Amino acid sequence: MRRKLIAGNWKMNTTISESIELIEEIKSKISNLEIKSEILICPPFVNIVAAVANTKNSGISVGAQNCEYRINGAYTGEVSAPMLFEAGCQYVIIGHSERRTLYGETDVIVNQKLKTVLSYKMTPILCIGENLDERNQNKTFDILKTQILGAYKNLSNDEISETVIAYEPVWAIGTGVSATNEQAAEAHRWIRTCLKEEFGDRASNIRILYGGSMNDANCEGLLSQEDIDGGLIGGASLKAASFVKIIMTAEKFQ
Repeated sequence: MRRKLIAGNWKMNTTISESIELIEEIKSKISNLEIKSEILICPPFVNIVAAVANTKNSGISVGAQNCEYRINGAYTGEVSAPMLFEAGCQYVIIGHSERRTLYGETDVIVNQKLKTVLSYKMTPILCIGENLDERNQNKTFDILKTQILGAYKNLSNDEISETVIAYEPVWAIGTGVSATNEQAAEAHRWIRTCLKEEFGDRASNIRILYGGSMNDANCEGLLSQEDIDGGLIGGASLKAASFVKIIMTAEKFQ
C-alpha cells in the first residue's frame, strides 16, 4: 500500500519567526500520536534552514517550492538543487501551476528541473493539471498526458518511480472551489492508468496527490478515493488545526 503524503505548500507566506511558530504548533498537536502518514512542509526559501532545525526528530519533512535546474552561475535570484540539498530539503515542488502561468515554465523546463532534483537525491513533486477552458473543452486528459510525457522525457523508469505527482486542477487552486470527489477520482485513476501504460508496473507505486483546494472540510471524501495518495495543501496548511485535521483524516485510510 502506498503511504499517504500530506504536504503543506506555504507559498509566499510566513516570515522565519512565523514559520517556527507554525511548526511548533503542528508539532504540539501530533507529538503524542502515532502517525503513519508522511508529513511534509514546504516553506519559503529563507525559512528552510530554520524549518529543518525545528522539525528535527519530529517526523516532519521539509521541502522547497521550486528549484533552478542549473547548478550554479550568474542567475540572480535563483536557488539551486545543491543549495536546497545542503539546507536539508528532502522534496522539491516542480511545475506548480503558479510557476507555469505566472513565470512561464514549460514542460521542457519542468523536465530539466526534475532531472536536477533527482540527481541530488531529493524527491520531486511534479504538478500537473488543466485550466477551466481546457476542462470545458474536454481536453483534460490530453493536457495531463502532454505534461506527464514532457516532464518525464529521457528519464529512466527507475528515476520516474522516485517521483511524486500532484494533480492540481488549475481552476480549483486558490479559488476555494475544489473538484468533486468524483472529478478528482476520475483524474487520479486516469493518471494511474497512463503511468502504468507508459512506464510499466513500477509506476503503480508513484504517489498521486490531490492539489486543488483540499481543506479540513473536504479532505475525507477526497482522501478516501483509491488513487488519491494524499494532498498538496495550500491555504489550509497555514493553520495548524486545519493541517493536522487533514493529517488525522489521512490516517483513516492508511
